[in-house]
Amino acid sequence: MTATIEVNGLHKRYGAAVALDGMTFTAPAGTVTGFVGPNGAGKSTTMRVILGLDRAESGSALVGGQKYPDLARPLTHLGALIDANALHPGRSGRNHLRWLAVSQGLDTARVDEVLEMTGMAAAGRRRAGGYSLGMRQRLGISQSLLGDPPALMLDEPFNGLDPEGIVWMRTLLRDLAAEGRTVLVSSHLMAELQDIAGHVVFVGQGRVLTAASKDELTTRYGSLEAAYLELTRGEGALR
Repeated sequence: MTATIEVNGLHKRYGAAVALDGMTFTAPAGTVTGFVGPNGAGKSTTMRVILGLDRAESGSALVGGQKYPDLARPLTHLGALIDANALHPGRSGRNHLRWLAVSQGLDTARVDEVLEMTGMAAAGRRRAGGYSLGMRQRLGISQSLLGDPPALMLDEPFNGLDPEGIVWMRTLLRDLAAEGRTVLVSSHLMAELQDIAGHVVFVGQGRVLTAASKDELTTRYGSLEAAYLELTRGEGALR
């Protein structure tokens, strides 16, 4: 099963500030799509709208052709990491995942599988309140993989990772895309995605500046980093 992520014409305001100004793009299956722009460009808001955590005034956001809130057992369609701090500090990482698995009707044996995949097998038995940011990010990745979904959406997953963790994350994302999954990853630093993104959506001030394959962008600008600097100059915060 494949599931593209399709965003079409999203508009949203926070009071007088424009958060999304016609945001439109597609994250295809089988590649890592970099969702890149300065802080305040609308990346996190877009992801929250996709998950139904925020409501857009107009436009649509679909996962495999359906709205995420309408999906039965949604973790089996789209795994997401939006806020690595969304954990009960007194609960172990393993029990956090077990609770999620039960809520989705998943086999709890999957919990130990994903903790092993993310290097959290031992730490998963400790209380989450003692986790570093990097450990919370790894647990968030475990959570996103719990339903073995065809699509993943990760908001700034490199935050808090040490150099070894960054290499691990890049390898994991590349491998997940190679399995045919849709992988949408946001970042405000192009360097984090330089070596793994096959498709890049550059955004600023709530809209798409350009969306193209890595090959197209490097041909046009010389490198993805140069494309980022050129396209996002003067773009960024809500207005």
